[in-house]
Amino acid sequence: MHNLIYLLLRRMRLPLIVVILSYAISILGLVLIPGMDDQGNPWPMSFFHAFYFVSFMGSTIGFGEIPYPFTDPQRIWTTVAMYLTVISWLYAIGSLFALLQDPAFKRIVGFTRFVREVKNIREPFYLICGMGDAGHLVIRELAAHNIRSVIIDRNDSKIQSLRLEELTHVPGLSADVTDASTLVAAGLQKPECQGVIAMTGADHINMTIAITSKLLVPELPVICRAESHDSQANIASFGTDYIVNPYDSFAKRFAMMFQSPSMYLVYEWMTSMHEAPLSEFAVPPRGTWILCGYGRFGRAVQKSLSFKGIQTVIIEADTAGTGAPEGTIEGRGTEAITLHEAGIEQAVGIIAGTDDDANNLSIIMTATELNENLFTVARQNLSTNDTLFAAAGINITMQPGRIAGQRVVDLITTPLLAGFLRMARNQTEDWANILVSRVVGVLTDKPPESWVMTISQHETPAVLELLNRGSTITLANLLTDPRDITVALPCIAFYIKHASHSEELLPEDELELQDGDQLLFCGQADAETHMRWSACNLHALSYINSGYDLPSGALWRWLDKRRHRPVTEASASPDDPSN
Repeated sequence: MHNLIYLLLRRMRLPLIVVILSYAISILGLVLIPGMDDQGNPWPMSFFHAFYFVSFMGSTIGFGEIPYPFTDPQRIWTTVAMYLTVISWLYAIGSLFALLQDPAFKRIVGFTRFVREVKNIREPFYLICGMGDAGHLVIRELAAHNIRSVIIDRNDSKIQSLRLEELTHVPGLSADVTDASTLVAAGLQKPECQGVIAMTGADHINMTIAITSKLLVPELPVICRAESHDSQANIASFGTDYIVNPYDSFAKRFAMMFQSPSMYLVYEWMTSMHEAPLSEFAVPPRGTWILCGYGRFGRAVQKSLSFKGIQTVIIEADTAGTGAPEGTIEGRGTEAITLHEAGIEQAVGIIAGTDDDANNLSIIMTATELNENLFTVARQNLSTNDTLFAAAGINITMQPGRIAGQRVVDLITTPLLAGFLRMARNQTEDWANILVSRVVGVLTDKPPESWVMTISQHETPAVLELLNRGSTITLANLLTDPRDITVALPCIAFYIKHASHSEELLPEDELELQDGDQLLFCGQADAETHMRWSACNLHALSYINSGYDLPSGALWRWLDKRRHRPVTEASASPDDPSN
């Protein structure tokens, strides 16, 4: 605010001086030039009358010769004063308009407005640094879960595009995300800030954000994106809570498709975007795969596939710079001769993993012309090319920004998902098939939603109230539809983490719930709504648990208490000698 006032006064200093001088000269001239009263006697105009006259004349809101008609010398001076004051006002107003369009002034005004908006936030929010594909996805998904966010990005056009989004108001600032004062202004030290998310496209910038956050607010969770293993190790060295590597994440998921297709399908369902349509699923064939590009992405994919016993033939243009293994074919993969050398006719699949979308599309199109039975995987670097990749008919499209963004959303909205997936990976394919069949039983045309519920006074007050009364609340009670207790909600309990920190996959319906238990559910979105309603409504949960509807009014509660009052000595037989 101080910078805004300082800039305004500094830039408007000369125009204001010109206006003041024009008024002073005009007033002084009217005072010095003698006038004449209505009797023909000389009459000198006072400073008050001169100031009054110039005030309404100079601002062009009126004109009148007061208190007596002017003499010719006064009228000549008035004409000069009229042009002098009007021109000075035009100069001042023009300078003001120029100031309002000045980029520096706009930047200060925007910063002042941003700081005020952040100070007025009274609900939990996340500070997101970087609004690329990943950051934009995080913003939209958090908004869909009614979680507020504050955005910082160097690109002002991306910040301005927030105003065009159909979202609740999201404060955004175009500034240097590595500046500690910028992070503080964005609410880093506010108690409402729940965490910092570093999602820029440069590892060293993300690392700087993470270091700054951990130094200023050590207890604040930090989620950081890293695309190289060196940066990942560096970021982890100073206690960053979560590190997201989109290339490693995709490589592990892709390898999972060979080992356990059903488990991969469950993973896709659990990590799909909010209200996204179900995508078609095809199991990649085993055999020889051609991998074009041995950068960060190609290296991660090749490592994961080798663990699953999948043979890969690598094509790389810069074999020395990337440290490609022996036997790598030098080339880009966009030429037919290079693909022939790699054995495209015998390959079962091809992975286009360069950092150029045009090259990746060219690789896929050239390869499918040579072998139309190929299973195709392509890396899409820019979300603006969605239409092109969709038209290419690629089996699997890998988008680093989307994978990183969805991983962040999962960490925030379903923190138990990581524990479930960790335990589920150790299960057999038959177990995964049974799980898929159970999930399919509650599906519609959209992938299931996942949510976490903690047995606590804040989230489930009705459950805590009945537990404190000595009642037994089971998982089946939560899975019952409060609108019809003979019907189960369309959802499944995937995982429970007990207050004792023990874990369990697919808990039984008869499981007794305790204070502090955390549960991961998967099902239709409306199932979550009804479940949370019954967990908060004592009458609904009591009816589900016992089949007895608690009276709600004070009179009915008193009558119910009398009706269930135990028999006492006062109701003894009349023959009792004590009567």
